[in-house]
Amino acid sequence: MNRLVGLFIRWVPDAFAVALGLTLLTFACAIGIADYPVSSAIESWGDGFWNLLLFTNQITLTLLLGFGLANTPPVKRGLRRIAGRVHSARSAYVTACLVTGVAALFSWGMSLVTAGIIARTLGERCREAGIRVHYPLLVASSFSGFVIWHQGLTSSVALAIATPGHFLATQIGVIPMTETVFTGWNIAVAVTVLLTLPFAMAWLRPRDPEAIQEMEGTAFVGDSSALPVSPGPATPAERMENSPWLSGLLVALAGFYILSHFFLRKQGLELNILNFGFLFAGLALAGSALRYIEILVEGGRVAVPFLLQYPFYAGIAAIMLDSGLVAIIVEFFVSFSNAGTLPVWAFLSGGFLNLFIPSGGGQWAVQGPLMMAAAQQVGADLPRVAMGVALGDQWTNLIQPLVLVPVLAVARIGAREIMGYTFIALGFTGVIFAVALAL
Repeated sequence: MNRLVGLFIRWVPDAFAVALGLTLLTFACAIGIADYPVSSAIESWGDGFWNLLLFTNQITLTLLLGFGLANTPPVKRGLRRIAGRVHSARSAYVTACLVTGVAALFSWGMSLVTAGIIARTLGERCREAGIRVHYPLLVASSFSGFVIWHQGLTSSVALAIATPGHFLATQIGVIPMTETVFTGWNIAVAVTVLLTLPFAMAWLRPRDPEAIQEMEGTAFVGDSSALPVSPGPATPAERMENSPWLSGLLVALAGFYILSHFFLRKQGLELNILNFGFLFAGLALAGSALRYIEILVEGGRVAVPFLLQYPFYAGIAAIMLDSGLVAIIVEFFVSFSNAGTLPVWAFLSGGFLNLFIPSGGGQWAVQGPLMMAAAQQVGADLPRVAMGVALGDQWTNLIQPLVLVPVLAVARIGAREIMGYTFIALGFTGVIFAVALAL
């Protein structure tokens, strides 16, 4: 493990540098493999750079508002209560992974932020209790629980194909989530990972006391529990910004809208309503408008890297799609597939493409039509192939630097320090996913 971690520390650059490097690699592959003209590749890159601008802002808001919700006083008290039950380094690693895994089944955005917060909370708890915990492994354990997010309620692939009128509806129809996320095999796989991965991560803990790197620094990002109070009587303006009634009335209106969205208009879960719920749940739990905005300002560390890096991945996706690189990659895997093995190859091809297009929805838009056509051609199970792509997408998130950014920003640690451990988690979960899809 020490040699593997050392390898990643030496060779893995910052997430933004990785985005730049992948852009140049995609140019080289499009020109050298797909025989795409240089001028056309440059035009595709520039034209596609802002293609995902709406989606980029939606994703960034999901992370920022998830950060705000996870940093409200009631949620932080709950996380500290969980951390208070930890009495050994081993239980800290297990708890970190388990908490993030459970959160991932409910919301991928909130779970990413929770991963960083629970890691810091457990690190502080262990430091106060005199428990020596290896902080890079603690953060890696926490982040690794995120690997089952596509098997939960916010799976972008499952939600997409369950939405009436989706872009593949004329090709495959509408596939309800009862045939993807809520199937027995998917639930069994998610539970298997949830019950085994935390202990696999804990097994990686250093046995040599000198190798343990404890957490440094003070309270984690977003700790705004002690806001400054102005001396003397409060002004009308101060009473308004600290009033729970101002935010409370808006929260009540938002609650009515959400109930109407799901129960009266019979509409489903999607990013906009998810972000709407996160915003007003955070405002409600923060207690006042002032406290909530203070928390969100601290969350800028989480949001800014996504705003900067996502356009580069949008450009990469445009080059891969326009040049035919995606088709070449998918056709390579499909060429030796049959009805029984296609879900596994969908998983592996999805994992590979996720390194270049780290967005479940964006990747499905590029890869989905090709994989569904292949599934129909060989007579494979459409929901299983779609979930194969989804599992591949979530699988290589474990080593995708962009996905790591929110966790690292909150936990205040470098990607290279934890990726040796997440690489082991990649191998462990990859076996589980591949076997499950092959059965």
